[in-house]
Amino acid sequence: MQSENVSTCAGLAPAAHLLLVDDDRLVLATLTQGLRSVGYQVSSADSAEDALMQLDAGLAPDLALLDMRLPGADGLALAAQLRTRGPIPFLVLSAYSDEAMVQEAAQLGAQGYLVKPVDPEQIAPTLCTALERAREQAALRAGQAQLQNALDGNREINVAIGITMMQYRLPRQAAFDMLRAAARAQRRKLADLAHDVIQASNSLHQGSAAASLS
Repeated sequence: MQSENVSTCAGLAPAAHLLLVDDDRLVLATLTQGLRSVGYQVSSADSAEDALMQLDAGLAPDLALLDMRLPGADGLALAAQLRTRGPIPFLVLSAYSDEAMVQEAAQLGAQGYLVKPVDPEQIAPTLCTALERAREQAALRAGQAQLQNALDGNREINVAIGITMMQYRLPRQAAFDMLRAAARAQRRKLADLAHDVIQASNSLHQGSAAASLS
């Protein structure tokens, strides 16, 4: 039976995919089985090198759980590699409480810290929170990328965003989101809507100028 926490927070079909990296084979097997029993898909690796080989082969996990004390490249080195691949969000997994290591992992973007031994049922809320935060961050990155593409590809969109920023006192991303939402609601291309925004702004300014001269 799946954990209620997992099924409600993941909101995915199939369930979220985890990458578990730990050099202790017993911990790796036990935790992999436990996480699968509460509804997650799990891929496992016993070293950073093994994990990177799987990622290079096309593995795309939603979240990684990284033991910090690995043979060869340690968990922090692997975490640094994950930043360049997506990036892939991760949780720190360790039997030791090392404040310096935790701070370094946080600087690399760790979503949280788990102390072994780990019970899959007990850590379900932590996994849910990390997955939700990772989705929000991915959505933010996607929105920023769309904004940059719009700014790079169409001057009128850039100008329309500036007009919207001034008119509604919004930051750039929020102004872009407003224009994009309006274009979708009207089933129009963003470039066409931007053109109309500029035309309306120009007409308004011309009317104001004529009124001041009369």
